[in-house]
Amino acid sequence: MSKKLFILSLLVWAVGCFSHAVVAQPPRGPFVVSPQINSDKTVTFRYLAPSAKEVKLSGQFLKSPMEMVKDSIGIWSVTVSNIKPDIYPYSFQVDGVTVMDPANVSFFPNERFKASLVDVPDNPPLIHALQNVPHGTITYEYYPSVEGTTGSVVVYTPPNYDKDASKKYPVFYLISGTTDTEETFFKVGRTNLILDNLIAEGKAKPMIVVMPYGNPMAKIAEQKGRSKPADPTSRDGADAVNRAKLFEVDLVSNLIPYIEKNYRTLNNRENRAIGGFSRGGGQTLRTAFGNMDKFAWICCYSSYLSTSEMESNFKSITEKPENTNKQLKLFWIGVGDEDFLYKGTVEFMDYLKAKKVNYKSLITPGGHTWMNVKTYVAETAQLLFR
Repeated sequence: MSKKLFILSLLVWAVGCFSHAVVAQPPRGPFVVSPQINSDKTVTFRYLAPSAKEVKLSGQFLKSPMEMVKDSIGIWSVTVSNIKPDIYPYSFQVDGVTVMDPANVSFFPNERFKASLVDVPDNPPLIHALQNVPHGTITYEYYPSVEGTTGSVVVYTPPNYDKDASKKYPVFYLISGTTDTEETFFKVGRTNLILDNLIAEGKAKPMIVVMPYGNPMAKIAEQKGRSKPADPTSRDGADAVNRAKLFEVDLVSNLIPYIEKNYRTLNNRENRAIGGFSRGGGQTLRTAFGNMDKFAWICCYSSYLSTSEMESNFKSITEKPENTNKQLKLFWIGVGDEDFLYKGTVEFMDYLKAKKVNYKSLITPGGHTWMNVKTYVAETAQLLFR
């Protein structure tokens, strides 16, 4: 074969391979931008679904789902105005099926529902906004947990943690709600950015924040090949109390020792706080009341314990209120006035007041939402370890 013929053959082979590679690539649809924060403070949401008959936008910034309109190439869109600046979960209802926004990488970590997140900014920036301040570090950790399983936890260390190997820090154990994961206080609550901003302003002491997964029974089931257990039918029934006890054992016996071995922590009750939202708030109260030698700071977000449970399991907290008040440097309770747990939380506060147990409280507008949780985290972080 001549040299020219050989080169020509190579070129034909290369073009053929390239053509085959191009043909083999999956087709790409139009590029979709969603959500889009506009200069007039409106927000545009888009979803590509050429074959869909109906698409609606659902979000915690809406009273009811909004109809979206399809353009000539199959992109559905709607523009929403007057959204109060904050972070909100949202999703699309496509012919009756709820889906996340595939154009958005920001999502709500949860065992049950999958929602995307939209961050509507404000000026000046909100406390959870990414700002030009020194930043802490987020680390994903795994630790030996109950029944031979491996537990998962997200850990925040404050700015400059790695610069001074001799400095030790107080620790805030922060527990998310039912069906939330260890990522929720980080990705939805933006606890790391709240702490960064407060520390930079001198409003909060540098601290380590430990965010565990609050459902060890699900972790056991997953790792041992069992079906995930359904949620308890009652917030203060025997099943819920037993699960909270399992979490308490894991936290006190496994997670705290792991954190104190692997991080530079101040290992006494005066430098250990515990807080949580919803189910995590109940776990907070049960764990703290059962381990008053471990925690001097309690932060309860949108949760409570019933009078019957207090009387049967934690009578020592109210029998000698002067001793409880002396032990606790902070007992803080927050709830929204539209929260479905508002009534029970207020009754809990009334019970504590009648028993002369001191606490600080904050009642905010709104419901059982992570918009409120961020407010509670920002408020309590300024009070801890003072």
